[in-house]
Amino acid sequence: METNIITRPLAARYINSIDYGEAWDLQKEYVGEIDRGERVETLLLLQHPPTYTLGTDRHPEHLLLAPEELRERGISVYEIDRGGDITYHGPGQLVGYPLMYLDAKGLNLHGFLRDLEQVIIDWLADYGISGSRKPEYTGVWVGDDKIAAIGIKFNKSRLRRGFVTSHGFALNIKAGIGKEGFTGIVPCGIQEFGVTSFEDLTGQTMELERAAREILPHFMKRFGFHPA
Repeated sequence: METNIITRPLAARYINSIDYGEAWDLQKEYVGEIDRGERVETLLLLQHPPTYTLGTDRHPEHLLLAPEELRERGISVYEIDRGGDITYHGPGQLVGYPLMYLDAKGLNLHGFLRDLEQVIIDWLADYGISGSRKPEYTGVWVGDDKIAAIGIKFNKSRLRRGFVTSHGFALNIKAGIGKEGFTGIVPCGIQEFGVTSFEDLTGQTMELERAAREILPHFMKRFGFHPA
């Protein structure tokens, strides 16, 4: 006997490179439109120029570079409204912003984070990489090295009982990204573990747009979407 699984539409948009501030404004615009029913739920997949973001659990001392060093390296800094401490975004990192409505009935915010982690774990498994979790931290790990950071804001709906999500995950794809940006911070406030990337682990070249295409079906399956 076949069971019909009800899914809902998802729009997906890939942007090769976009300034962090511009993408943050875009998220806010989309969140309002999704809340008002003017836009279907959306997954933005993109990369940013070199940027440090400090979340609501920020510790400014975890930014190790002085202002003049930041200018020399061309790294922007933003204090933002997602959860978590400091992280790095830059070329070679696939950033995903799921802009979704979560109804209050049966809502499990921690479960949403675990599902986001699972999307990345499932994609890594396609390449024989054993992604995992560390119980005390959010994100995806390979051994003791972090390959993906996750930080979410749950925006309370103005019209419905529930939340619209913003911010999301940052998945390291290109080799050497740990040396490029993460050496200027204490990533997520975690000092005892390292950072890795898909290419560092596999020795394979991976274009970000390809990674975005491959991750999308995992995301749709995990969260119950079909293409808009």
